[in-house]
Amino acid sequence: MLETYEFLVIAMMGSFIALIFTGFPIAWLLGGIAVIFAVGCILLNEYFDVDTYFLTNFRIFGIIVQRIYAQMSNWVLVALPMFIFMGLMLERSGVADKLMVNFVKLFGRYRGGLAMGVILIGILLAASTGIVGASVTLLAMLAMPVMLAQNYSKAFASGVVASAGTLGILIPPSVMLILMADQLSLSVGELFMGALIPGVLLGLCYMAYAIIGAQIMPRMAPAPKNLEPLSPGLVRDTLIAVFPPILLIVAVLGSIFFGIATPTEASGVGAAGATLLAMANRRFSFAVLRDVCYKTTLTTAFIFGIFLGATAFAVVLRQLGGDEFIAHMLNSIPFPPGGIVLVILFIAFLAGFFLDWLEITLILLPLVGPVVVGLGFELVWFVVLFAVTLQTSFLTPPVGFSLFYLKGVVPPEVKTTDIYKGVIPFVLIQVLVVAMVFAWEPLVLWLPGQMYGG
Repeated sequence: MLETYEFLVIAMMGSFIALIFTGFPIAWLLGGIAVIFAVGCILLNEYFDVDTYFLTNFRIFGIIVQRIYAQMSNWVLVALPMFIFMGLMLERSGVADKLMVNFVKLFGRYRGGLAMGVILIGILLAASTGIVGASVTLLAMLAMPVMLAQNYSKAFASGVVASAGTLGILIPPSVMLILMADQLSLSVGELFMGALIPGVLLGLCYMAYAIIGAQIMPRMAPAPKNLEPLSPGLVRDTLIAVFPPILLIVAVLGSIFFGIATPTEASGVGAAGATLLAMANRRFSFAVLRDVCYKTTLTTAFIFGIFLGATAFAVVLRQLGGDEFIAHMLNSIPFPPGGIVLVILFIAFLAGFFLDWLEITLILLPLVGPVVVGLGFELVWFVVLFAVTLQTSFLTPPVGFSLFYLKGVVPPEVKTTDIYKGVIPFVLIQVLVVAMVFAWEPLVLWLPGQMYGG
């Protein structure tokens, strides 16, 4: 028999899941449900003498305001708009255009090499921008016409672009990791370093699939044609094109790793570096700056809108006993600690079919984090493992945002079914990397240990 607070927790979470499908904005949905359940529980306690756990008076709204103020005054979150600005400015800087031209000439001569080049550009963009929408759109506009002209399979080309673009949410600097660190009071720098090896490993696995798959299934990536011969000048031009993003990556991540700058300060270095690259490539103007600032404000407002709604939702859910309920449910599963972690990851994977990473991070992660710590696991390892799992949410239909970004810019002959079929192997590769990180903790913990002299 469920107790009253357990019924209310289930009703609150069930209402959110059910109302998602109405298409109502998530931020207002989260905040609205929080207000409705808070007022409803207070009235139940006041007029019907129903025990609603701790939620018995209107002081809950004071708690919500205090929690929101505390979140908004957190200086770590200053890094969010700075890294968003950095990514958007880098998109306009022309760096990716030069990389694409040179990588096509250098790698395009090998079967599957063009796909490998696109993924390599995705890794460099991921470590320079951290904005999935910008990376997927940019790669689609630059790479899809080239791959289709070389008679690449439409499904394979779509999968390569969509998966390479999503690396930005995992490879630092990552907006997702900043929010995860804030939710669980972890070091952003430690999470950045912990996610670096798994993120690069995921990109290398994508590249391996592109090369091996092209050899096994030649029709997926036919032999290239009409390419200029390899020359020292071509290699030199490629190295020159790669140097600016590498320099920016070293400036941002290197300053964090060696303790020269905090992640917030490093975000400022990145924003300034991206602006200088745009100036060096003669792509900078007042119109570009205005557009980048506008999109930065819009993206930041979108993230913080959901952030505020999720904060109110989480406060009310916890006051109803949501923490205790989730902990009790997970600890009741007849599995060893590792099995319970796998159940949590499976829930996050399924949630990724219907929710964006932002909602999952703000709602589910704070509830399961303390449970994982209680099971004796290292929280940094689990958060990175959770982040790799959420990587799939960008590629799994029906709410895979990378699929939407890609469909919006691909040529008309590329159908939605081509995109869906193309991403399936890459989702399976993501699951494989999750298994690797789960089985071998040093993939996550070694680099943070080196960062702190361990």
